[in-house]
Amino acid sequence: MTDLAGRTVLIAGASAGLGAGFALVVAAAGGKVVLGARRVDRVKALASEIGEQALAVPLDVTDEGSVIAAFDAAVAHFGSVDGVVCNAGVGTGGRSTDVPEQGLRQVIDTNLLGTYLAAREGARRMIAAGSRDTGRGRIVLIGSITAQQNGTGDAMYAATKAGIAHLTRQFAREWVRQGINVNCLQPGWMPSEINAEWFASERGKADIEGLHRRRLLESDALDDMLVYLLSDRSRQVAGSTFTIDDGQSL
Repeated sequence: MTDLAGRTVLIAGASAGLGAGFALVVAAAGGKVVLGARRVDRVKALASEIGEQALAVPLDVTDEGSVIAAFDAAVAHFGSVDGVVCNAGVGTGGRSTDVPEQGLRQVIDTNLLGTYLAAREGARRMIAAGSRDTGRGRIVLIGSITAQQNGTGDAMYAATKAGIAHLTRQFAREWVRQGINVNCLQPGWMPSEINAEWFASERGKADIEGLHRRRLLESDALDDMLVYLLSDRSRQVAGSTFTIDDGQSL
């Protein structure tokens, strides 16, 4: 299905995990994709794998200058950006009494401030390109079910994800008359670079056994909903948060 034909999507945090998978999905759906990340070697390799419809750009979402430069490169190469996926994120595990301040600031700056800066610059470009008339603007923020859970070891990470869920409605309300739909995807627990070591441990394996279906979410679980939210079919969906977690939060 080529739902994204004629669209250009910039993905922040596209060097691995969900972001890299999203890039492949957007391309498979017919879209042009801009892969942004600090690990430029990785996004260049992935863009080369995808082909001419992909562009790799350096992107540090905690640096507004880097964000602006990434969008400049995307517009110069493809002419416009119709969709943005704010996927960049980090985690610092540990009890709240033990996590160092530097780790806390890194999580806040990447997950919350970085999402804000990437979404805002995307909205600026879409508005300048006439999204109010076309209604083609799409922004998807990547949250987490931790936004609605109480656990030990990820307090700041969960707080930033709760902030992302709130930013979704704030941005959606602010830009709804500018032809930009902002929505949020909240995945459940799934394999990633952030949690791989934990889920390989005995305590992590016990956590998996404690899930209702005793399994982690599959890596492609968000793909169909992502394409939908980036496409013309979601023209009447704005300010919504979609939890996809295989029933983990029930």
